[in-house]
Amino acid sequence: MISSYSDLIKATKSEHEPQRLLFVFCRAELPDNASAYEKAAFEQGEGGALTPVICVDKTPVEVPEFSLLVEESRSTGQSWDVVFVAAMSGRAGTPPSSDEAQQPMTMMVESIRLGHVSNYLPLDKSGIAISLG
Repeated sequence: MISSYSDLIKATKSEHEPQRLLFVFCRAELPDNASAYEKAAFEQGEGGALTPVICVDKTPVEVPEFSLLVEESRSTGQSWDVVFVAAMSGRAGTPPSSDEAQQPMTMMVESIRLGHVSNYLPLDKSGIAISLG
């Protein structure tokens, strides 16, 4: 059971093939046409729509600690509330390249935009897995 970023990194080390991690950072936003109930819930930290604002792919070796990923995200100037993570397996001992990650990353961003997030690990700003829904 993966309950944190550190658990995820440990899990990648136990995989037979090297991994590449896909990260989509999202900001929670309130739709323009939100009802009074939705606005009140959003003020309490619930509801809203998740809008992808940053996406990046890295090997686990490049970001062994969540704090490194957070620091890199700060340099973009984009605020975010949750990051979704997916993993890609390599072949013959070689992790997938950034080029190979582009199509899956695009599909991941579109899936998140449509609200289909069950295939991804959502983490909060401290790297702890969170439950959405």
